[in-house]
Amino acid sequence: MTVELAGTAEHTLPGTEFATLYAQAQRFYAHQMRLLDAHDTQRWAETFTEDALLHLPSPPGPIRARAALDRYVRTGAARQRRAGGRLDHWVGMLDVRPQTDGSLHTRCSALVYVTPGQGGPKVLYVCVMQDVLVRSRGEWRIAHRRVTRDDLA
Repeated sequence: MTVELAGTAEHTLPGTEFATLYAQAQRFYAHQMRLLDAHDTQRWAETFTEDALLHLPSPPGPIRARAALDRYVRTGAARQRRAGGRLDHWVGMLDVRPQTDGSLHTRCSALVYVTPGQGGPKVLYVCVMQDVLVRSRGEWRIAHRRVTRDDLA
């Protein structure tokens, strides 16, 4: 599956319809990040389509489909538990662009921070997430995600 994030046709919506979509996108990200922070890897993976692609800064190529997403996040969660801190995500500065095909192209900032057993939270990464959200079985799901880190850009 190839998804182009730039150069696609945006769809202009009336204010109330756009506000509804924007609120749905905000709820989607709040729910998805809570699942990730709770290490509920299977339910987190289910927020992606079956054939989703996830591009992250560290793996050499995209992570394909739900099973691989679940395994990748489960491995990271186990590593974090061994390290003894709590990893959390904060998402903000959300930009939502409805497309003529019904998908949403989104861009947001994400902070990844750790709270060690002793002391206060520390920011680990400042990232940008660019997603393509599509409707699947009545829910928004990610068909494509690209994450970039500010320190690696």
